[in-house]
Amino acid sequence: MLSYPPPKRDLKKALRSLFRDDQVSWLDRDRLSYGRDCNSKAILQIRHHQLRYPPDAIVWPEDVLQIVKLVQWCQQHEVPLIPFGGGSGVCGGTWAVEGGIALDIKRMNQVSHLDLTHLQVTAQTGIGGEVLERHLNAQGVTLRHFPSSIYSATLGGYLACRSAGQLSTQYGKIEDMVTGMEVVLPQGEVLHLSPEHHPTGEVDLKELFMGSEGTLGIITEATLKIHHLPEAEKFCAFRFGDLKLGLKAIQHLLQLNIFPAVVRLYDEVDSLVAKSYDEAAEQSLPCWEGWSKQIGHWVKKLALYKPNMANQITGLLPTGCLLILGFEGLQKVIEAEVAITEELFKTYHAKNLGEGPGLYWKRHRYDVSYKLSPLFDEGFFADTMEVATTWDNLLPLYHKVRASMSPYALVLAHFSHAYQEGCSIYFTFAGHQPTLETSEALYDKIWDKALKACFEAGGTISHHHGVGLLKATYMKKEWGVAHPWLCKIKKRLDPNNIMNPGKLGLINRPIIV
Repeated sequence: MLSYPPPKRDLKKALRSLFRDDQVSWLDRDRLSYGRDCNSKAILQIRHHQLRYPPDAIVWPEDVLQIVKLVQWCQQHEVPLIPFGGGSGVCGGTWAVEGGIALDIKRMNQVSHLDLTHLQVTAQTGIGGEVLERHLNAQGVTLRHFPSSIYSATLGGYLACRSAGQLSTQYGKIEDMVTGMEVVLPQGEVLHLSPEHHPTGEVDLKELFMGSEGTLGIITEATLKIHHLPEAEKFCAFRFGDLKLGLKAIQHLLQLNIFPAVVRLYDEVDSLVAKSYDEAAEQSLPCWEGWSKQIGHWVKKLALYKPNMANQITGLLPTGCLLILGFEGLQKVIEAEVAITEELFKTYHAKNLGEGPGLYWKRHRYDVSYKLSPLFDEGFFADTMEVATTWDNLLPLYHKVRASMSPYALVLAHFSHAYQEGCSIYFTFAGHQPTLETSEALYDKIWDKALKACFEAGGTISHHHGVGLLKATYMKKEWGVAHPWLCKIKKRLDPNNIMNPGKLGLINRPIIV
């Protein structure tokens, strides 16, 4: 039997005056559906029949005017309002920690304008990422933004968390694609930010709202750069003797102004767990499935129960580090870039593994998110943490964060979202405790130690997952003296703190999660 708190407020009369009956709900089944995101702690709680932060009600607006009226009413009556996209976030960014109204904008899902001359698309932010991409592909164009959450995330979610796609080295993150947006501010004003209203040289207010996780306003529409579908693509893979060589090779390649769309370097443990790369690609298996079949299911259990031992042993194995690169664009350009890459990597003593591992990765690149659930069914918990820094600090950051987690969980990592100045590290960790209370305590300890290690090593605590509640405390530490200024902006825009309370460290009182 699922345990969850009752509504904090009776909103039926007010919402019926603002929306049609089919646009509102306060039914328990809907409150439960909107009571969490994909944060691992929430999944852990659900597995133990608990849901702690359901909203009081849910609304599905169909136009900007309805959102304006709702925002004005919530501001007047000090009712929290939580923008909700696809619910695929992993940082507790949509938890209704003070109750209130979940605002789901997925009915606002239209492509407003497609400009094939200037290669721009304008769309409402409730549109699904995969739906938008499919719509563009039918016209021979593409956004080239492929996060792992593409089948469930919305355009609004992309913007709210500064999403990164798997092709970010060539095309950038979502904020690099945006040229304009429409935002409903917390007191009901509608703000239009577009190239026409933003002359070169002035402050770019779009940057204020991207990554704000619904705390400063509701992004209802966005205009983005698009591209013609690429003529060709080519994958290649290499194995390096160690991480240092692999990272040096990637940095060298990018600083030669050669930008593969896909760049993924796996550490020794992830390279071991994911696959045996000397075999044909079709014999390779995804992470947890491959491990259980290659080494034995009992080894997985032992590693998760004795993580420190497993981390130490696998870290000593001479597996090398796998690098997958994916190039796309004009055929002749790709051929030249691949040739230069292969020649350059010889100087780093890399073994060329051909295209097999890359093609396999492409076919299965969305699988990992769906393969974590069985771990929770077996009583484990698993999560991911993405940090980033400059090239000179990348290895120290990696070692410090990995060491902070290793005594408590099995830790894997890969390096992706690489740029000329630096790179992101994507850690995956898994652990086990017998009860919900001890699991939550261990989960919180791992996150606290990892965030502290990241902060002390000079990394940034989030590259593309956002902050939410999960990283709120260290958001303050990372921003330092700038964080109070963010709080002042929040106070000016949202005097009653109704917009997604508690996220980004913008809280008026302690919240225990």
